[in-house]
Amino acid sequence: MQHMAIAAAVTALFIGAGAGAVTNVGPKADPNMIGDVSNPMIQGQALLPSIDIYDNATKSPVHSTLVAELRAAGLADTLKGKGPYTVFAPTNEAYAALPHGMVASLLQNRAAAAKSVGYLVVKGRYDSQALLKLINENGGEAKLVTLEGGLLVATLNGPTNIALMDQKGNVADIAIYDIYQSNGVIQVIDKVVSPD
Repeated sequence: MQHMAIAAAVTALFIGAGAGAVTNVGPKADPNMIGDVSNPMIQGQALLPSIDIYDNATKSPVHSTLVAELRAAGLADTLKGKGPYTVFAPTNEAYAALPHGMVASLLQNRAAAAKSVGYLVVKGRYDSQALLKLINENGGEAKLVTLEGGLLVATLNGPTNIALMDQKGNVADIAIYDIYQSNGVIQVIDKVVSPD
């Protein structure tokens, strides 16, 4: 049992120090901070912890496709609401890797967009430490129920990274951790995960 506690502590240290990870300390004068919470920049753009998920996502230079899908699905107001929510946010590059025409098809079909993008949203605030705790408490994997009713499984991918597996077996890594929002947290992922 003591070995598991040490392993969890070491893993938490690695996650906190890994590429794209966020530490919650920094100068108080940083305009991207509230209290002792500091968000990473996304290609030079600050996503402020005082702003809601949807409004921050619209400012991100790498999430315009996600925002278009949120609009098509009618989820903008949900992600401006109280929450808390966790959004596993694929980048534009991740969307570009999907089969030709798939994104355009999603954006033209509200029900399909709602199912697709609703699979990227989980109720609750799951920062890296909360995910790590769930993974360690549940035998190496944390099962997360998505807004659209599907299941995402979070596991450790090596000692320093949290990965998500969708219901089809596709795996995405969290590329940028813990972008805190007034109503939740964004975890940037490197691939699009999708429901069964």
